Amino acid sequence: MKFANRTILVSGASRGIGAAIAKAFAAEGALVVVNYLRNAAAAGEVVAECRALGGEALAVQADVTSAEQVAALMDRIATSCGRLDAVVNNAFAPYVFDTDNRPRFWETPWSAWQTQFDGAVGAAYQVCQAALPLMRSRTRGSIVNLVSDLVARPSVPYHDYITAKAALIGFSRTLAAELGPLGIRVNCVAPGLVYPTDASRTTRQDVRAALEAQTPLRRVAGVEDITGPVLFLASDWSEFVTGQTLNVDGGLVMN
Repeated sequence: MKFANRTILVSGASRGIGAAIAKAFAAEGALVVVNYLRNAAAAGEVVAECRALGGEALAVQADVTSAEQVAALMDRIATSCGRLDAVVNNAFAPYVFDTDNRPRFWETPWSAWQTQFDGAVGAAYQVCQAALPLMRSRTRGSIVNLVSDLVARPSVPYHDYITAKAALIGFSRTLAAELGPLGIRVNCVAPGLVYPTDASRTTRQDVRAALEAQTPLRRVAGVEDITGPVLFLASDWSEFVTGQTLNVDGGLVMN
């Protein structure tokens, strides 16, 4: 299996896209570190599903915006796993994609931008800083950051969320340039609307239908659609790919 004997950290992996990514890695033989913030029961269920799929898994609680908690998370990985081959930064500050009730620019306080920035760039910064010693010791590794196709096509101006994801793309590109000589690759996966998730449940059916009509593949993504691109960028199949953003939205955004 492609990820046998490899350790993968997935942040925010107790539900939604993160849980699907964790299970996809486990199905390919990985030892998956299932990071979660609060819901230990849900994380435990993901661990059980990972094991049922043929992989191994370990649930570790940590607020990935906290340097101290991320340091403890990496200590646990070093002690329990002895290596770290890939990091998937999936966790982000809570957000609701509600086209009707979204705050307009003039209604959005700067604190909302700061919350999203901390949840996207801040969390990725903390995790990457703490993961670097484990990856450098092997002179190879892959970091995959989850962003959004809304950066390229802000069809609904979710100002704070999109700005934070755009900053995460910039962070990823500069990190790719810095870490490339160390054998560590950094890439982004940019999903379109993924339904259903906690963030997208309030997205109206007519909005989803309009997106489907504009999408060449004529549907919105499910969580499983995001897993393959993430696994590709974490695998040896993409070993000469870094600093890239892969849009996974059925062709809504084309580069």
